[in-house]
Amino acid sequence: MATLSHDLTIEILRGLSVKDLLRFKCVSKLWCSSIDDPYFIKLHLSHSLKTNTNHSLILRRWGYDFLSVNYDSLKTTQVINPPLTNSPIKILGSCNGLLALIDDKDRIFLWNPSTRKSQVLPSTEIEFSSTSISSAPSTYYGFGYEPISDDYKLVRMVQSHGNNDEYFHSEAKVYSLRSNCWRRIKDVCFYLKFNRKFGFLANNALHWMVFKTPQSDNRNLVGFNLGSEEFRFLELPDFCLDKLFWEINNFVVDVWIMKEYGVKQSWIKSISWNEPHNISDTPVAAPLAFSKNGNKVLFNIAYKWCHLRKRDGKFVWYDLGSQRVENVGNRQIPTSFDMDLFVDSLVPLNSNAQQ
Repeated sequence: MATLSHDLTIEILRGLSVKDLLRFKCVSKLWCSSIDDPYFIKLHLSHSLKTNTNHSLILRRWGYDFLSVNYDSLKTTQVINPPLTNSPIKILGSCNGLLALIDDKDRIFLWNPSTRKSQVLPSTEIEFSSTSISSAPSTYYGFGYEPISDDYKLVRMVQSHGNNDEYFHSEAKVYSLRSNCWRRIKDVCFYLKFNRKFGFLANNALHWMVFKTPQSDNRNLVGFNLGSEEFRFLELPDFCLDKLFWEINNFVVDVWIMKEYGVKQSWIKSISWNEPHNISDTPVAAPLAFSKNGNKVLFNIAYKWCHLRKRDGKFVWYDLGSQRVENVGNRQIPTSFDMDLFVDSLVPLNSNAQQ
């Protein structure tokens, strides 16, 4: 019986799920070493990202357990048990199959749900004095991957304001998975006052909506380059972010895309549609992901926004061709949850760090 060449075997393996790959490590020592090889891990992840396969939504329910949902159909769900389940957990970010999580004791850890590996991050104190602070500090996070250094980084920004903003304290730190330590970086020069406290990742940078001054009513987009570890403002398109656009019994949803990163003129409006349903509270429509074939966009319509990422509402598909909206129903999905996009991967954590 003819045997497959090693190159052909790798070509076949890269298209499989992580669950299958973990089982196939038992086939032989060669297969085990091939699947554990850093080159193959990156190859498998790259194939999943390019082909939009092995993707799901990951939802945190009630603080303790997680639900993985196939977002192409939203019918297939799987309960996954996170580490440290005796403490409520929040999602800080998701990148390449790793989740950054925090519990109610402010302990931060990374977790790969596909491999069931986790790693507790070293603790780091807030270094500015709190004697003149009138309220508890606000903390903002962002998690992403920097390809040049091949490193995963977690950003933490802490800000405190006095009465009427007459004084201001802040600090910014970056955790590196490669070095397994925190470093303090240049303090921020903007004000974070939004409910969404977690940065979104694009173009190897993390992004937040901010104010340039405490008195400002104009929102600004700031990006943190994970390579240079510097902040920069990015210009938004010429439309008002600070007003809600209403028509009779409708809520208008516009989605803008920056075609060339950092170039204001490259912003284009890719989606504009009306939410025609009866609305009792102010809704927010959040675009989540493209379908596997790229012809639809999944939205979460939130009718009640709470702090962090908690949403009460529903999912809908927006068809880019017909511009029709299709409601999505799944009784297993809770009405209130934290949520992030997730891709199954073999990305490892530090073997010498605390597990």
